[in-house]
Amino acid sequence: MEEEISKLGPLPNTTSRNLSSSSSAFFSANQSPFFSPRSSTCRKSAHSDELCPSATTNADNGDASLESELLMSIRYASVDVCPGAEACTSSDPLKLGTVSSSTGLSVSPLSSNEVLPQNGCSKQKSKGKRVERSLEIEIPPASYSSNRLRSCDVYVGFYGRKPLLLRFANWLRSELEVQGLSCFLTDRSRCRNSRKHNIVEKAMDACTYGVVILTKKSFRNPYTIEELRFFSSKKNLVPIYFDLGPDDCLVRDIVEKRGEVWEKYGGELWLLYGGVEKEWKDALGALSRVDEWKLEARDEQWRHCILRAVSLLALRLGRRSVVDRVTKWREKAEKEEFPFPRNENFVGRKKEISELEFMLFGDVSGDAERDYFELKARPRRKNLTIAWGRTSSIDEKQRDRQSESSKRKGKEPIEWRESEKVIELSQPQQHTAKPKNGRRNGRRRSLKVEYGKGIACVSGDSGIGKTELVLEFAYRYHQRYKMVLWIGGESRYIRQNYMNLWSFLEIDVGVESCTEKTRPKSFEEQEEAAIARIRKELMRNIPFLVVIDNLESEKDWWDHKHVMDLLPRFGGETHVIICTRLSRIMNLEPLRLSYLSGVEAMALMQGIVKDQSVSEIDALRVIEEKLRRLTLGLAIVGAILSELPITPSRLLDTINRMPSKVPSWTGRENHPLRRNNFLLQLFEVCFSIFDHADGPRSLATRMVLASGWFAPAPIPLPILAGAAKKIPEKKRHRRLWRKILASLACGLTSSFARRSEAEASSLLLRFNMARNCTKQGCIQFNHLVKLYSRKRGISGVPQAMVHAVIARGSISQRSDHIWAACFLLLGFGKDPIVVELKVTQLLLLVKEVILPLAIRTFVSFSRCNAAMELLRLCTDALEATDQELVTPVDKWLDKSLCWKPIQTNAQLNPCLWQDLALARATVLEVRAKLMVRGGKFDIGDDLIRKAVYIRTSICGEDHPDTVSARDTLTKLTRIIATVQTHTSP
Repeated sequence: MEEEISKLGPLPNTTSRNLSSSSSAFFSANQSPFFSPRSSTCRKSAHSDELCPSATTNADNGDASLESELLMSIRYASVDVCPGAEACTSSDPLKLGTVSSSTGLSVSPLSSNEVLPQNGCSKQKSKGKRVERSLEIEIPPASYSSNRLRSCDVYVGFYGRKPLLLRFANWLRSELEVQGLSCFLTDRSRCRNSRKHNIVEKAMDACTYGVVILTKKSFRNPYTIEELRFFSSKKNLVPIYFDLGPDDCLVRDIVEKRGEVWEKYGGELWLLYGGVEKEWKDALGALSRVDEWKLEARDEQWRHCILRAVSLLALRLGRRSVVDRVTKWREKAEKEEFPFPRNENFVGRKKEISELEFMLFGDVSGDAERDYFELKARPRRKNLTIAWGRTSSIDEKQRDRQSESSKRKGKEPIEWRESEKVIELSQPQQHTAKPKNGRRNGRRRSLKVEYGKGIACVSGDSGIGKTELVLEFAYRYHQRYKMVLWIGGESRYIRQNYMNLWSFLEIDVGVESCTEKTRPKSFEEQEEAAIARIRKELMRNIPFLVVIDNLESEKDWWDHKHVMDLLPRFGGETHVIICTRLSRIMNLEPLRLSYLSGVEAMALMQGIVKDQSVSEIDALRVIEEKLRRLTLGLAIVGAILSELPITPSRLLDTINRMPSKVPSWTGRENHPLRRNNFLLQLFEVCFSIFDHADGPRSLATRMVLASGWFAPAPIPLPILAGAAKKIPEKKRHRRLWRKILASLACGLTSSFARRSEAEASSLLLRFNMARNCTKQGCIQFNHLVKLYSRKRGISGVPQAMVHAVIARGSISQRSDHIWAACFLLLGFGKDPIVVELKVTQLLLLVKEVILPLAIRTFVSFSRCNAAMELLRLCTDALEATDQELVTPVDKWLDKSLCWKPIQTNAQLNPCLWQDLALARATVLEVRAKLMVRGGKFDIGDDLIRKAVYIRTSICGEDHPDTVSARDTLTKLTRIIATVQTHTSP
């Protein structure tokens, strides 16, 4: 290495940099105290169009073409994928340090325990330490004349070890790198030798802009003062005020300790490190001269500060595309980040919110420090690591050294270091304690997750306010995350909700294309690959908040895989909050949500009416006890008292006299509503109010009854109102003049219907029977309200819901409700078939709904097994209907002497039977093509042969559909032969 250095000659101390240059170099120093490796990505890089333009284009076009061909011509297509896509998206930090730049200089990651020589001849090594990595210098190309370091775009310096500061600095670095700006992040006070200081100084000199993150303790750090003076002299200083503002950085206030900030942290700070007073004052004076950059991250404005910093830096560096991309993403986040608007009447839960903050961040800041009263002291013990077996001796020695050093300092280490063998939130292992007598008891030892690991579980009964608590937390702390990702946790829909994150993460989760010479992946492998892409994005250094609302089970309903397989490795920058009615989720110790206090419950019930007499206050307390202090019931009571001129005592008497219309409960049925009959009576009071305002069987009441059969997602008002209007009335006879009047006024029904929908939804929102959504024209109902509507058992409601969804549902926008309709129509798993359709309606359903839904689910979201199960059940339904048509019938036509006797319905309506058979052939052909993409050639061959036989029998051999099916069979045969040839040993 010394000979190579001598050949290269001395490296220059300064380098020039063009502001509009797009060159980027990254100094990687893994395990060092000042920067972390860059995770390059082809998708989000500013140079993504240059690196691998064919990767994303071919993948997107392949999925689109496959879906369109299956929907329109149902023809087989094979799409190639760029082989360089994986190389472009590599994020392995160990590989980045050895990549050489065009200058021929490659700086490998530096170890914090590395010993560097003080001069060129020194070869001393410190005892007990090992040089893990060295500085590799390569011979530059002959075409490059100067041997210099490539300049980086942005230098970021900070001082401090607080978790929130480190989180902010890492996020800033990652966001800059994702947008294609090379970044050098360092805390110079952590550099332990001169070699690392020299590298940092060269990076400072070579960077285009210097970002300095300022905190209350930054001005007592000599390196921060030096960075301020250096970058201000070059006129490229970009200060970011983390926990203070520009008005706080006045020399006189700091020296004289004026203000709340400097009473503790102020004074003659240059004396703390032996500096010069004039240089210290000049550094602070330079901040007042920076008028163009006013970046403040205090008051929970992290996201706004970072995105603004990235936009301004990219604009100064000539990266206009980065500015446009950030602006577009910000607009999308503002519209679609939260599923519900913020609850302006949120009451209490201060301690729970503070505890959630501590569980996720490991620290409490701001007003939450006063709200969080007590924390249970944990016993002193070593760091807990869950691993498959014994960890390596190096990891054990490292943990022992950390434990000993912390004991000498008198502090308990709160950081939980994980090795590569640590289980990523998998199922808790069946650890059993072995007593002295040698027997093992059956109790399973539960494991508690340390605070600050980035995951929290909120547990409680239905209607207690779990969603409201997490929603309030997300609104308060959303600026600490790049985005809040809200996922519905219902077991049948969680997988699809998880795959819907692709639009926010901007990744492709469609099935991977393959060539004819390679054997395609199985359905399970393709689904795991799509999930791995989302998990990879969530495991980057960019923080996201993933909220799983109403998790029903630890295992997925479709394939019984553990739900934790979807989540990123905990302990990273992405945080996860799980809301569930379950008492425990795996090895997580949940935050059990209790009832509101008496004062908070009273404030929620009183609403806008605050002045109540003693008797009315007593009536409110009786209502509170009868409702079991359930937050949902208390909110409905408060809405009734605020909207109607009724006293609490009168309301209590009305609820007591209201009969419950729910049928009797079975002996073993453990229904959530069974324990709270008073809440059911309260629901009936609301229905009576709706009927009184809008007449008998009001639209609002019928909308509530229809909501129970929809998916647990926001319901569009037109679809909900359409289903409510289709619910049959009890009195079916109508007078003739009413029918004539209705037919004459048919032209005015559209505007009246829209007005009635708006009025009905307004009633539901005002009385807290439903909640508003951020999606325009959508509302959502509480889980208990939907359970009650289904339990009432009104006949014809499921049929009305199915017809409304089929008529107005959109595959791309409302796929969850279409899946709910399919559950009622086809009977998935052990579910019975609730709704039966006529033959014509079934044909329309298959053509317009089932086939597009299955193809989109398979191609765009890689949910192969769900799509194939949907098509299988559709085939079974078509075959059952066909069997009914060909079954002999006994009609009066059989005994007629004028006509030829008709034996079956197929003979009575031959066109309908042919359409049914052709629809079955189309479904079989689609199933065959999708089976081929999963490597199930034998099943695909059998299915396509059935389709060819049906079309040949009905349409003939020369029909275009028959020719298309036969071509598909030929291609399938050729693919089978090719794969067998290449895979045979």
